[in-house]
Amino acid sequence: MKKSVVVLFLFTVFFSCKPKETVTSTKLDNKTEVAIKGNWRIVSVSFPGSDYLKVTSFNIADAKCFEGSEWSFVSNNNKGSMLLNKGNCPAYSSNITWYVNKDGFMVMKFLTDGVKAKHTSSGYILTVVNVNETSFQLVDKVNVGGKMVDLTYNFERK
Repeated sequence: MKKSVVVLFLFTVFFSCKPKETVTSTKLDNKTEVAIKGNWRIVSVSFPGSDYLKVTSFNIADAKCFEGSEWSFVSNNNKGSMLLNKGNCPAYSSNITWYVNKDGFMVMKFLTDGVKAKHTSSGYILTVVNVNETSFQLVDKVNVGGKMVDLTYNFERK
C-alpha cells in the first residue's frame, strides 16, 4: 500500500509539472534565419540619448564603435563571425554562434578560440525586427540612466 501511494505521488508530480518555456526556446524560425544569412554591416546604432550618453555593447566597446562593424551569419550551421574595425575604437573580432527562435529572438554567443559554444555560458538575447532582403534590425534592452531603453543595431547587406 505504501509503495503504491509513493508511485501515485511521483506519477502525479511528474505529469502535472510542465516545463517552463524560456526566451531561449530552440524552436527555430528557419525562414528568418535564411533571410539573415550572408554578410552584413551595422550602419547605425541608436538609443534615446545616444548623442550624449555612452553604452557598452556586448561587454566589448561603446555602442557607437559597432557602426561599420562587419558581420557574417551562416544559417545552415548557425555559426558566423564579427569584426569591429572603427577608428578610435578597440579592434575586436570573434566567431559567433546564433539562432533565431519562433518568438522573434536572436540568441547569440561570442566564442573564445578553442572553447566550444556549449561551454560558453554567457550570451545575448536580442529581438529581430524589420527583416527584408537588404536590411534588418537587432534590438537590445539596455539600462541608460536607470531606465530600460531599446538599443537598435541597424544592419545593411554588404
